[in-house]
Amino acid sequence: MNEETLAEEKERKLEDIKKEAEERACPVQRSLYFVEEFLAGPMCGKCYPCSLGTYEAKLRLISIAQHLEGVNEKDLDALKRIASQMIVGSYCIKGRNTGKFIMDILTSSMDEFQQHLSGICPKKECISLIEYVINPDLCIMCGKCLEVCKYGAIIGEPKKPYLSGYSPFEIRQKRCTKCGECIKVCPVGAIEVITTQIEEPVSSK
Repeated sequence: MNEETLAEEKERKLEDIKKEAEERACPVQRSLYFVEEFLAGPMCGKCYPCSLGTYEAKLRLISIAQHLEGVNEKDLDALKRIASQMIVGSYCIKGRNTGKFIMDILTSSMDEFQQHLSGICPKKECISLIEYVINPDLCIMCGKCLEVCKYGAIIGEPKKPYLSGYSPFEIRQKRCTKCGECIKVCPVGAIEVITTQIEEPVSSK
């Protein structure tokens, strides 16, 4: 990144970042985007509540969005603590407003944050918590999804009118990046986004 690009990043306004963040439906993704963009641009890093707090908030939000091992209510409590400390202790208005953004979104969307702790993203935007699947009842086996997928994640053979016995198209989850290109080209809406329920480990007593 050259000096000119770095200067442009630093000049970004919180209002612009907030507007872009609010394009996301999921409150976890909204918060994560805001925090990452604040770290990359407007944050000056001159006070500990803001510089250290924002970085910790980013790590906590990533853990929640990806349902990493050990994520729990303590992560939400930590986000509240970070936001409160930024509101009170940040030297500049940018840090205080970032703390307020985090606190406001936690207050208004706590139910959805808690659902993420169970491995569920209600808005289906956290890619670690969703899967793309092909509905065999809707799929016409045209092959357009197969053509557009750059990752070889789709299995199937385009159907020819004079042959039968075709297996339904499938998406290999380990290769799928959830880029959404297949959804865009499917003419019948056969590709669906579903929430994957994370299986919690069974504790032995």
